[in-house]
Amino acid sequence: MKIGSNWFIDRDSKYRWIYHKIKKHLLSTRTKYQNIKLIDTYNFGRVVILDNKIQSSEFDEFIYHEALVHPTMIAHPEPKNILILGGGEGATLREVLKHPTVKKVVMVDIDEEFVTTCRNHLENWHGDSFNDEKVTLIFANAIEYIKKSKSKFDVIIADISDPVEKGPAQLLFTREFYSDIKRTLKPDGIFVTHATEVQHFPDKSLSSDILKTLVEIFPVAEFYYEYIPSFGSLWAFTSGSLKYSIKKMPSITIKSRLKERRLKNLFYYDHETHTRLFCIPKYLRKLFLTG
Repeated sequence: MKIGSNWFIDRDSKYRWIYHKIKKHLLSTRTKYQNIKLIDTYNFGRVVILDNKIQSSEFDEFIYHEALVHPTMIAHPEPKNILILGGGEGATLREVLKHPTVKKVVMVDIDEEFVTTCRNHLENWHGDSFNDEKVTLIFANAIEYIKKSKSKFDVIIADISDPVEKGPAQLLFTREFYSDIKRTLKPDGIFVTHATEVQHFPDKSLSSDILKTLVEIFPVAEFYYEYIPSFGSLWAFTSGSLKYSIKKMPSITIKSRLKERRLKNLFYYDHETHTRLFCIPKYLRKLFLTG
């Protein structure tokens, strides 16, 4: 098979490459912070690529974004003030705004040019959420914002790009950063972040390292995961809470809050999905929970 410009190669590692047939090249540009590509594909529709890594796809982004947002938002009894770090596509913002308890959302993204690109080309992602009156959009370094912030939040969601070498997110997966986030939460606040691909080897698992760091910082730290088809892998999420356990929420509480907040029509998340997210197989329990 001849491989040319009509294929995007997602180089998962030097041992595994995933090929995606390109239907249409939409955009390729370099911002101050990262390389951006938008392509239309046959299997996943429109795909967002940052620094040659797939970040989001039209046909399955709802899995990632609902898994990132709703378990944490539902775990908090009344999430009013929300901070989103990253989330340039606007889909995390879209999901947060579905909760009628929300009074204010601050979204901090370092790359204004990327957000503008998403506003112009990814309407299916953001659904015009950027123009909601509850939203304050700030273009800044998340590390600096968190350090200087005097505001306190009920929920903080980190939807940042992967920590690729020389990328803008590399310093956002550190003990210092997570400690500053803890300080920025209200006394019953919850933090959640995606935690990269689930690796199956202790010496190579960034996601297990993130969980172990949060365990040392937060009274309650938990791990869950989901398979994201366009990523071609299991994807980890980790949370740090000052009071509430996401994992231990009773199904009846989840069902009740989903009903109260009029969230019965989500594509992915409900009380059954929640239970399955935290059903961790034995080998991953050993790696993540006791490793």
